[in-house]
Amino acid sequence: MAKTIMIQGTMSNAGKSLIVAGLCRIFKQDGFRVAPFKSQNMALNSFITEEGLEMGRAQVVQAEAAGVKPEVAMNPILLKPTNDVGSQVIVNGISIGNMPAREYFAYKKELVPEIQKAFDKLSNEYDIIVIEGAGSPAEINLKKDDIVNMGMAKMANAPVLLVGDIDRGGVFAQLYGTVMLLEQEERDRIVGLIVNKFRGDKTILDPGLAMIEEKLKIPVAGVVPYMNVDIEDEDSLGSHLEGTERTEHTKAEIAVIRFPRISNFTDFQVFSIMPEIQLRYVDKAQDLGRPDLVILPGSKNTIEDLLWMRQNGLEAAILKLEAEGVPIFGICGGFQMLGETLSDPHGMETDLAPLKVRGMGLLPVRTVFGKEKTRTRVAGAFASVDGVLAGLSGRDVEGYEIHMGETVRAVPPLSFVLESQSGSHLAKMDGCQKRNTYGTYIHGIFDKEGIAEAVAEGLMKKKGISGGVEAISYQEYKEEQYERLAGILRESLDMEEIYRIMGITQHK
Repeated sequence: MAKTIMIQGTMSNAGKSLIVAGLCRIFKQDGFRVAPFKSQNMALNSFITEEGLEMGRAQVVQAEAAGVKPEVAMNPILLKPTNDVGSQVIVNGISIGNMPAREYFAYKKELVPEIQKAFDKLSNEYDIIVIEGAGSPAEINLKKDDIVNMGMAKMANAPVLLVGDIDRGGVFAQLYGTVMLLEQEERDRIVGLIVNKFRGDKTILDPGLAMIEEKLKIPVAGVVPYMNVDIEDEDSLGSHLEGTERTEHTKAEIAVIRFPRISNFTDFQVFSIMPEIQLRYVDKAQDLGRPDLVILPGSKNTIEDLLWMRQNGLEAAILKLEAEGVPIFGICGGFQMLGETLSDPHGMETDLAPLKVRGMGLLPVRTVFGKEKTRTRVAGAFASVDGVLAGLSGRDVEGYEIHMGETVRAVPPLSFVLESQSGSHLAKMDGCQKRNTYGTYIHGIFDKEGIAEAVAEGLMKKKGISGGVEAISYQEYKEEQYERLAGILRESLDMEEIYRIMGITQHK
């Protein structure tokens, strides 16, 4: 059976996901086969495995850091919020429907056997499992039937490291208050405290560390500095949607519409590491300006986010830019919005079924939301692409699809792909184009080497800027960031003590 360590936080955004990813890379470097695990994740940023199953991207990132293939056992329960009081519930990669929060809280204890089964599977296949909690274990109104914090620690018999965020202030109150709100049995599971996101001279912090150790009788396992690493982190969703600064190297600007229910925001991260591109996120018409490309991303509530754009003036601003020749690119929900109509006969998107709304009318497609979700990985090639992004023609493409709607097109596709699901391969057409408006269902479409560069070169050519774009490998870039993260954590954490806590006395 695998050795375990669990990372819990005093609050959301304490940095749990990043520390789990870093520990996964450290254990990999030390020769162990390691897997991440989070029993229940709440996120709109999801991923499709090779088996066609849906899981949270945070565990995919952690699996990448561990150097192993992501599998749905690493995240057996995924909650995708549909509104302020309900979520789509995904168990073992498959949606079982939408539930109001109160209904889910009453139901979730029935999922304990599924969580245990997933954990046991990983435990039999790996040397170490790094478990991530959610929010805080001291939410006293949620502790009953907990399945993700101390309840999970008990299921896995895992020692816990508690992380506090000093950047927000009050880190000692966070740590002390969290521990004191726990039952004695739960307190006993906490074997170390971590102060995260520290800036400044650590010697000034040392007296406080000594006092918190004395008050709680729990040692401080490390002080982690505020890390300047570029790693996808669900707890830092806001920071990833801040965009990049314009510099002397900037040659083109991409604006991404920041929907209230934006999903899979990582689809555009590759542009954030390109010096030639300024990436901006926009949620107000007055802030749109005149970018060189507008991207409409995925959305968990496509119709509501379309109506949101219509009401706040963004739709009209985008239509004006398109008429002036600015290219528009829609992905998944954004692709659906660009069409002629969106129909929801079964109430999959809203409670107003049957509902049919007008799309933006830039692509000759019609979308109907059905009851079955498409979950598949795809690979293939772009078709003959016209207009500003003609440089994409014939290039290899790969990624994954997650959507409820089925879209009918009246023009040739944007790409030809093979979808892989349940061991089968099916040839199909994806997306379409009209003038300089492009649409696709493929998440991760810009990640494959050469795609983002071709987009940037097309935008530069339209502006009359000569010269190419420096070739990049997004995968190599991510590997560099994982290595950097691991190096910082090795310097900041007492790894010898962490190995001892897990019962590992000799490194491989």
